[in-house]
Amino acid sequence: MDKFDRIYALHLLLDGRRIPVPMMDLTARLECSSSTVLRIIREMKEYLGAPIELDADLDGYRYRQTPDEGPFQLPGLWFSPHELQALVVLQNLLEGLRPGLLEAYLQPLAKRLNELLKHKRLSLSEAGARIRLCGQATRSPGPHFDVTASATLQRRKLAIRYHSRSKDEQTERVCSPQRLVHYRDNWYFDAWDELRGALRSFAIDRIRAATQLDEPADERPAAELEEYFASAYGIFAGKANKTAVLRFSGERARWVADERWHPQQSGQFLTDGRYELKIPYRDSRELAMDVLRHGAEVEVVGPETLREEVRRALERALAQYPR
Repeated sequence: MDKFDRIYALHLLLDGRRIPVPMMDLTARLECSSSTVLRIIREMKEYLGAPIELDADLDGYRYRQTPDEGPFQLPGLWFSPHELQALVVLQNLLEGLRPGLLEAYLQPLAKRLNELLKHKRLSLSEAGARIRLCGQATRSPGPHFDVTASATLQRRKLAIRYHSRSKDEQTERVCSPQRLVHYRDNWYFDAWDELRGALRSFAIDRIRAATQLDEPADERPAAELEEYFASAYGIFAGKANKTAVLRFSGERARWVADERWHPQQSGQFLTDGRYELKIPYRDSRELAMDVLRHGAEVEVVGPETLREEVRRALERALAQYPR
């Protein structure tokens, strides 16, 4: 009997009972120790809101009865929306990784996750089929994901030949991978780049050749990684040194006001109904693309360099549609 079976069994034991159930009976029926019973009771109270109480006089447990509340019903689904989404996302990620180096390590996790989703007490058997997660502009990680993941996990330097989309050129680099990143349905890795002498993010699908070296990777402090990769907007990392000020129309504000573009963003409604959003950034490329998808419903107030970049992009787009 596992934890979920014991939760269900404990609910059946307490449901409708007016007389408390002694601990001795609980351990016997649940086939576990008293400490396990107490842990299950605590989890049911904390996560499921079960009104379980100890009757000290009768030395037993029961559901607390109140006149204004009906009998406690065990939720049919024992996960919050965020937890359920995380389970299905993880399942999709594990299924999406192509067979290779990580298979031996992730197979036990994938097996346990599938068992969890199929557990008869959790009613999650339809989760994978009934929850639709839509990817957008997803790219294959390419043939060098395995060696990149290996170097990252084994803390070894990585020699790569990398093709830059923006410059359309290839360079030879030796880098120290710090962590793998799954961002907007695509795979990247953060690394210390010896060629540039700085931290950089690389798209794994742009690696044209990769060799794991025997040399240990240079370790960078976690605080340094967070400051560099998390302080500015998007995947184009670097410490934020500018703040974008965006004003959305009143109609578009009903969506944008509830969106989280960046952990350090700030926003406010203006008196005319528009919504002003401020976002820290360093590299404008990804931010400009996200602004442009809102078209005429957003105005870049500042800085002037970003405003001019968006204006030129809109002019080029308009030139594609001559009258």
